[in-house]
Amino acid sequence: MPIVNAVLQHRSQQMEAGIARLSEFEVSAVAAGEISGRFNATPLAGLYEFTGFLNKKSRNSKSLVFHIIDFRAVTDSSI
Repeated sequence: MPIVNAVLQHRSQQMEAGIARLSEFEVSAVAAGEISGRFNATPLAGLYEFTGFLNKKSRNSKSLVFHIIDFRAVTDSSI
């Protein structure tokens, strides 16, 4: 099964207790199977919206990885 590993960067503005807060982080990600080919051919540094789920990196790990199920390019960024 083809697998692509990546690091996704997130940046958005969120409201918390009525105050705008900048949210920035990186998360490890993996695309497996059919979606991995499309993901591997996608240009770097674009803006994308991802669908997927978080799970442990391995059975005994406490680290999380985002499993990419689908994604699409977005043209507008709120930040």
